[in-house]
Amino acid sequence: MLHDHIIAQLLAQNKEWAQVVENTDPGFFERSAQGQEPKVLWIGCSDSRVPESVITASMPGVIFTHRNIANQCHHADDNINSVLEYAVGTLKIPHIVVVGHSKCGGVAHAWATAHDEHPHRFFANWGDLIPFVKAGSALERWLAPLTAIARAQPDLSVEELGIANVRAQVLGVIKSKVVKKAWEEDQELWIHGWEYDLATGHLRDLGIAFGPEGEVAETV
Repeated sequence: MLHDHIIAQLLAQNKEWAQVVENTDPGFFERSAQGQEPKVLWIGCSDSRVPESVITASMPGVIFTHRNIANQCHHADDNINSVLEYAVGTLKIPHIVVVGHSKCGGVAHAWATAHDEHPHRFFANWGDLIPFVKAGSALERWLAPLTAIARAQPDLSVEELGIANVRAQVLGVIKSKVVKKAWEEDQELWIHGWEYDLATGHLRDLGIAFGPEGEVAETV
């Protein structure tokens, strides 16, 4: 329906939010329209429960964002490559954070597939919907590298696979042509791996970080 109440509610909430921001910080939107200088590129999951600006209490202009199913970094994906190119090459963003989250449906499906278990609508009593991935579908192709990680490390639990996935995607970022070029040119750029806990609302630094001189910490 064109005038569904959900859509109307979103538009109404936007007007209210914009007014509150303008009252609190007059001229914020005019200044924001002049350009952006974010210091962080957030590579996260598309999950509706992990909105980066909300969970970090950040205003528009602070975080440059790329989100996809299960926070993947595929080198053949022009979407994320273009984001990296713009964020690192043009905006000169100094920090990239790859952020996974607990109870990720994409991670759960990859784990189930790797263990030859039929993907269940509900997984391990989480109460969270797990996608039904059809053979040959875009979602199956997208999750294939994550499923390969699960098959290569069969002893990992689902949650451990989520952390391993963050680590793998951090490595994917640092192996990208854009990041390699930035470091070759002595650009200040750091890559971090985090996880968001749905049950507490807290972000956790996984102790995975890489900078211009290579790996600086990995405590997981």
